[in-house]
Amino acid sequence: MEIGELLGTGRTADVYALGDGRVLRRNRFPVDSRREAEVMAHVAARGYPVPRVYPGGHGPADLVMERLAGPTMLHAVLAGRMEPREAGTILARLLRGLHEIPARTAADPGHRVLHLDLHPDNVMLTSRGPMVIDWANAEEGPPALDRAMSAVILAEVAVRPETGIADVAHAVLGGLLAGLGDALPGEEHLAAARARREANPTLSAAEIAGLGAAVGEITRLAAALG
Repeated sequence: MEIGELLGTGRTADVYALGDGRVLRRNRFPVDSRREAEVMAHVAARGYPVPRVYPGGHGPADLVMERLAGPTMLHAVLAGRMEPREAGTILARLLRGLHEIPARTAADPGHRVLHLDLHPDNVMLTSRGPMVIDWANAEEGPPALDRAMSAVILAEVAVRPETGIADVAHAVLGGLLAGLGDALPGEEHLAAARARREANPTLSAAEIAGLGAAVGEITRLAAALG
């Protein structure tokens, strides 16, 4: 397998071209991507919009998948090609659709597949519609936790003006919460999402320090919707 150009880099992984419509995502941390591939195959079999996964790679940290064409939702919003509230509405729809899929292994009938990192930079806008990428954090559990994680990730940016895109994140968050409607995450799951973010080793001290304000803003917006 000949690895081509570097297409993108994130907090934990790099993505390279492979040719034949495929890409290689290589994690910089010692993780096993086989579980992630299994989750993606599980949701894809039920019609959920994810890239196709392929066998290959040089080790468990590698994941070979379909190369998608199109911008991320984040890039589209920042370029003015998508309204922020529309982006939030699409995120809510993607969460609702995901949580209709039964869990693979959980015994609790209320548990579902959770993405746990669904935000505008993990949605690609393709000719086939929005496609959800980066399933490294996926687990099974209560859907409200997944909704809370997406809200907290957006609110982290919305309460920090120094990011330069706080207003945009705030509008996306408003669209997400409005789109969730009666499925808004409650206090318990917001606290759980905050704890998970606090334990995330890729977050900066400033990001962690803003989590309290982020949860507070979600609570304020949710109350206004009620």
